[in-house]
Amino acid sequence: EIYDKVVDRLVKATKALSMGPSEDPSYYLGAVIDNEAKQKILSYQDIAMREGKVLYKSEIPDREGHYVPIMIVGVESPSNRIAQEEVFGPLLAVMRVKDFDQAIQWANTSRFGLTGGVFSRSPKNLERAKKEFRVGNLYLNRATTGACVGRQPFGGARMSGTGTQAGGPDYLLNFMNPRITTENTMRRGFAPGV
Repeated sequence: EIYDKVVDRLVKATKALSMGPSEDPSYYLGAVIDNEAKQKILSYQDIAMREGKVLYKSEIPDREGHYVPIMIVGVESPSNRIAQEEVFGPLLAVMRVKDFDQAIQWANTSRFGLTGGVFSRSPKNLERAKKEFRVGNLYLNRATTGACVGRQPFGGARMSGTGTQAGGPDYLLNFMNPRITTENTMRRGFAPGV
């Protein structure tokens, strides 16, 4: 089945990722910022193990630092907590959908909307994603990180932000008070020279 083949490829690709000191470019993934971030991510991984089926969980390096295992978990529904909350760590929830319609519908059920990604060979699906996938930063057929200052506003949607944020061309508008003045250009009743 296609789902099983895709998940198998995803797990194999994830197993190939190396984890180590972030200052060494030979590693793909480094440690998280501090113990508080690590504990938060680990608590979400515990939720993931209760809510779904663990498809892959990496080892962590025996090094100094706040390393967190990479985890992929299969869940049944977009209502699962692990599919609804922003984790900001190496945890991926995978869901089986019947078609692209359901994928877009489920993706839009989250109250968050910072970033979304769609991989498709179908130009029709990519166009639909542009119109219907409600996220601040939408990535098509590419990684879902790496927004560029001055090119992308870094803005999220819904609970993930208010739209334009620092780095985007419309950021200054957040500090402006829009005004409009309307004048009758027929000038009836105006005294000339006054």
